[in-house]
Amino acid sequence: MSSPDSQANGLDKTHTDGVAPSALPIPAPVGPAARQFSPERIKELVDALEVPFDSTVIEWRVINTSKDKVRGQVIPYADQRAYTDRLNILFTPGGWTRKYSVHTSPNFERGKDKRIVAKVFVTCDLTIFGVGSHSATGEEWADDENAGTSAEAQAFKRASACFGLGRYLYHFTGVWVDLDERNRPKKTPQLFGWATPEGWRSGLRPTNQASAAEANVPNSKGNTGKQSSAPQSDDHLVREIGQMQDKLGTHLYRGLLRSAKAWKPSQIREIAERRKMLERMQAAERGVRRLKAAIDKLSDSTVAGILNSLKIPFVDRVADLETLHKLVLRLEAAVSPNS
Repeated sequence: MSSPDSQANGLDKTHTDGVAPSALPIPAPVGPAARQFSPERIKELVDALEVPFDSTVIEWRVINTSKDKVRGQVIPYADQRAYTDRLNILFTPGGWTRKYSVHTSPNFERGKDKRIVAKVFVTCDLTIFGVGSHSATGEEWADDENAGTSAEAQAFKRASACFGLGRYLYHFTGVWVDLDERNRPKKTPQLFGWATPEGWRSGLRPTNQASAAEANVPNSKGNTGKQSSAPQSDDHLVREIGQMQDKLGTHLYRGLLRSAKAWKPSQIREIAERRKMLERMQAAERGVRRLKAAIDKLSDSTVAGILNSLKIPFVDRVADLETLHKLVLRLEAAVSPNS
């Protein structure tokens, strides 16, 4: 059931993500017992992980088709080997590890075809030594002969996205293109400038308008134009947002949801808003890591004084990114003289 590269972290020399190893910072080899990287070093590594994959390893998946099947909505994705290659380049094969756990749901009736079938759930625990750990779950219908492999790859990619690796791909909501007789794009769509290594390193970033861009969408009359009434569904974003509660703590998690006027992730209706919320929570998680690292280096009285000055009763009462940012900067400033 497992794919070959789920068994080992070895570098696939024929698939190097199109990025020369010299183009990314390479730390000294680390292991489970290695000391935690400094917050500054972690930021450098996360920045390197966030760089988009080279366009040569990007493929396109059809997620929707017109009634006549001649046009399709496609989104870009990268094979999981591109993810392992990036991790190997940055951390060496011995600098990270992953493990999988598999669960199967009870049989139930599938809505679209009324068949009784189970689902396969695979959870991937991804650890980068010296940086941290994240877990995520992938799923597939059990009657798919590649259910285990698909769910495994999905879980690994989602866990990687928690570190920033491949997360930029969530900004794509799909573009419409002409399809050939084998249901493939006749021409490869062009990536936005920010979705290339060169554009990203030059400072380009996705905007709300770009992330929601959908070109040449066929309407009910066969013409093209922006599609505004299509139902939106991206349930994995709801699950990933929900998984952030344990990482952020209830107070900060609930506070970020309230900023979107929601009590639970499923109440955020727009896909673009769900992606934005996930990114805000992932930014908050990085802030929480910096917060904990700074607190570990300061005395209780120093921490209490800083909390007092910012009128924060307890560390776990921070409920928004702005307050978290102010607190982290004050704590890190207090650490610097002692470093």
